[in-house]
Amino acid sequence: MGKHSGAHIVWDWNGTLFHDNEAVIGATNAAFAVMGLEPISLEQYRALYCVPVPKFYERLMGRLPTQDEWELMDDVFHRHYAEQRARCGLAEGALELLEGWTSAGHSQSILSMYGHEELVPLVRRLGIETHFIRVQGRTGPSGGSKAEHMVRHLDALAHTVHPARTVVIGDAADDALAARHAGAQAVLYTGGSHSRASLEAVGVPVVDTLREAVQEAHRLAA
Repeated sequence: MGKHSGAHIVWDWNGTLFHDNEAVIGATNAAFAVMGLEPISLEQYRALYCVPVPKFYERLMGRLPTQDEWELMDDVFHRHYAEQRARCGLAEGALELLEGWTSAGHSQSILSMYGHEELVPLVRRLGIETHFIRVQGRTGPSGGSKAEHMVRHLDALAHTVHPARTVVIGDAADDALAARHAGAQAVLYTGGSHSRASLEAVGVPVVDTLREAVQEAHRLAA
């Protein structure tokens, strides 16, 4: 099979296509509570969040968590997030944008650091699975970087997608760094986990809506 004739978008999931900010903050504060840390607001989260996630905890604790502390906080986070996720849905306008990109003859996929076994059923339940040629979540331990996952993701699509015509749309600096690592381009969206200032420091286009992100993706992949 030859390369796909159109542009390709790799969508991030949490904080990008899936609007789960409230669930993330609630779960984060639950994890902080077991360590005796004060709760934080969405604005504080956006200002401090980074990956790998233990580095984010270091910014709040003044030191890296021990392995036992990390495992405890990670477990509490995921348990609380799973409880609160049911109240979350697609970001505003996301469905229309997915349908439009598909109708234009372009391809798209999802690459997330959210667990694969949780991600796939959620994408299916939201009725959007048919828009993607690949849906890939994390299969190893949580807390790492996205770069190597991005390389493997694009390698798996090598028969239909070319990195030079691929644009990653995400809400975190790590999305852009992973795209660069894999030879793709990126657009960052301010509606998720990072502040605009931290996103702009990466040196890729930064937008405030997913509609603008898709428009930028079209321009970059042309």
